Amino acid sequence: MQIDLTGKIILVTGASRGIGGAITRFLGDAGATVAIHYNQQMQPAEELAAAIGNGARTFQADLAVEKEAIQLFEKVLDCYKSLDGLINNAGIAMPSAIDKTDHLWLKAWHTTLTVNLSAAALLCKKAVEHFLTKGEGRIVNITSRAAFRGDTPEFLAYAASKGGLVSVTRSIARAYGSFGIKAFNIAPGFTETDMARKFTDLYGEEIALNDIVLNKLTAPNDIAPMVTLLMSGLADHATGCTIDINGGSYVH
Repeated sequence: MQIDLTGKIILVTGASRGIGGAITRFLGDAGATVAIHYNQQMQPAEELAAAIGNGARTFQADLAVEKEAIQLFEKVLDCYKSLDGLINNAGIAMPSAIDKTDHLWLKAWHTTLTVNLSAAALLCKKAVEHFLTKGEGRIVNITSRAAFRGDTPEFLAYAASKGGLVSVTRSIARAYGSFGIKAFNIAPGFTETDMARKFTDLYGEEIALNDIVLNKLTAPNDIAPMVTLLMSGLADHATGCTIDINGGSYVH
């Protein structure tokens, strides 16, 4: 099966490395023009844009500041004049033990939900508004198995934010499918990324490896092909679905 995304303009958040970087490379290989969002990793983002070509450009925004999420979308539209797809990949996992003070615990909670849920939902809102003018568009939200099975006590906020994002995706799919807008969830489990190291620092990598049924941890390149397929239009009747990519550690 050949996936050709030539002429498609797709915004990927958190695209400079990890899962987002892998998604960006796969989209570029399929011919897409990728708007590469980053927060602090400017050099990797620019190197990635140069490597994939196809008119890829980089856009900086701190998604912990909600207005910057809106500005990010507007800057992408100003640059390309149109958008065909949105992939909300950016996310944070801030460990916050239950024995922290209420103030510190809530601070981590609010920051996590702002980045993982509020900013992603704002970008979805902006995308839906734009897609309604085009009559077509696709959204892929990178959620987590934690949205369904929960997480450890230190990552309550992370699980809650991803659960909320799942509901956002499903609601968009149900409400706007007749307008040509499709929305999908990808729910990874533990994946070899910089963010995942916060978990292994707390619990050790062996716990993560023992949790899956395969012989190696999930890598970003295990997730990117499915996202590329969903962006192609070849799986539009899966709109609203959640696709588990977690090495069999949680099946629902």
